[in-house]
Amino acid sequence: MADHNPTRDEAWQLLNAYNSTESLIKHALAVEGVMRHMAERAGEDPEAWGIIGLVHDLDYERFPDQHCAKTEEILRERGWPEDDIRAVVSHGWGLCSDVEPLSLLEKTLYAVDELVGFVTACALVRPSRSVMDLDVKSVQKKWKQKSFAASVNREVIEKGAAMLGVELGVMIGEVIQGMRRVAPRIGL
Repeated sequence: MADHNPTRDEAWQLLNAYNSTESLIKHALAVEGVMRHMAERAGEDPEAWGIIGLVHDLDYERFPDQHCAKTEEILRERGWPEDDIRAVVSHGWGLCSDVEPLSLLEKTLYAVDELVGFVTACALVRPSRSVMDLDVKSVQKKWKQKSFAASVNREVIEKGAAMLGVELGVMIGEVIQGMRRVAPRIGL
């Protein structure tokens, strides 16, 4: 099958074909929202960036030990563009992939993926359980507590922010803004 530009509907169908866990689907929707927000801020295509965000963890539920590699295989079989495949695989750089994020899209996905998880954890411990009243200062306070959301790889987030040349606080603010756009869909 020749490369084609996948639609959001195709990406959504694919995500749901490989994932049934509510938390993984909400994470995909959150990353999609943040990627769309970041694309708009950078003057890039929000649809293209959003689609990458939506499918970035496509294989995680079924193939956690082959994370990124299996997604590459699935997308390639379906004729997805090589740039899209590369972008998705690069978000696992240094963890489950040796594909270094190079483009602005790739660096952004790498930087925001783990941070979306951290911001989600911060929102869930608030009385409101929402990102709508979450601020950067609250997230930074939790950041310093190493036991809070201990499974989140803070080093990846810091490396991603550095790649983008953005201060961590600024990136946290952008992620919160992006997540607010999809708050009803992600239950936050």
